[in-house]
Amino acid sequence: MKEVAIGIDIGGTNTVFGIVDKKGNCIIKNSISTDAYDDAKLYVKDLCISIIETIKLTDEDFEIKGIGLGAPNGNYYKGTIEFAPNLKFKGIIPLVDMIKNQLEYPVIILTNDANAAAIGEMIYGGAKDMKNFIMITLGTGVGSGIIVNGELVYGHDGFAGEIGHTIVDPNGRMCGCGRKGCLETYASAPGIKRTVFELLANLNEPSELRDVSCNDLSAKMIDNAALNGDKIALESFEFTGKILGLKLADAIAHTSPEAIFLFGGLAQAGDLIFKPTLYYMEKNLLNIFKNKVKLLPSQLEGSDAAILGASALVWKELDSVS
Repeated sequence: MKEVAIGIDIGGTNTVFGIVDKKGNCIIKNSISTDAYDDAKLYVKDLCISIIETIKLTDEDFEIKGIGLGAPNGNYYKGTIEFAPNLKFKGIIPLVDMIKNQLEYPVIILTNDANAAAIGEMIYGGAKDMKNFIMITLGTGVGSGIIVNGELVYGHDGFAGEIGHTIVDPNGRMCGCGRKGCLETYASAPGIKRTVFELLANLNEPSELRDVSCNDLSAKMIDNAALNGDKIALESFEFTGKILGLKLADAIAHTSPEAIFLFGGLAQAGDLIFKPTLYYMEKNLLNIFKNKVKLLPSQLEGSDAAILGASALVWKELDSVS
């Protein structure tokens, strides 16, 4: 009987889940809308029904070892989602207990999505032989998962590793967290959009992005414009890399990682984001860290990446108790 884990990634728009084996093969996957639910109880009920129905669609005989959940503001210690700004159900949601009431598996474990990605990188990706690394997720926000001596850093309350909410400029851009100048407001997909519009306002350079509205502009459009040599787009990546590189240099001083992995939509821009980030990271490093830390793309590629990351939580948890 094949041992598998269920990986669930809870996003603000959709929740994706799948059955994953120990080698990282996603056997079957499905999704439900997250945005359609204001009521967490109804959401969990429908999610569990969908999981059961999806399992029935397979012909294979599985031994399901557990469920791993990646979610915004997921607390590993308490099994709760706490005040997630991008979810309609607010407050403290006892997600693990709610799922346990409907599904009986030996392990049901929750953490935030960036931590799940870090564990996924260690189990399935480019960090298989690493004990010290940092995962940075560049998407709608900026998340991070920090691995030290082979263990994910949770801190005393389960919320350690919020590099995306370290301050770049205390008088800077307004962040969804309620403060100003967080890294997330500069190095996320919405952040680079804000940079483009600031550059368009302050510079006279011609740009194919000048006729695009704020609602229509996407990070992918900025990527394509930069590849076409658009100076505004190129400058937006340079500016983003400058700020991200500075904050990564700070992060390196805390944990001295072997590598930093970039994951998510903005990381798909390749050299456009990697080159300036690496340059400014090295420029701002303390001498003892220079030329020691690799900046690498995540090897959790494709549409299954979030599911793989979440499922890896199960294997990591079982390994830690064995």
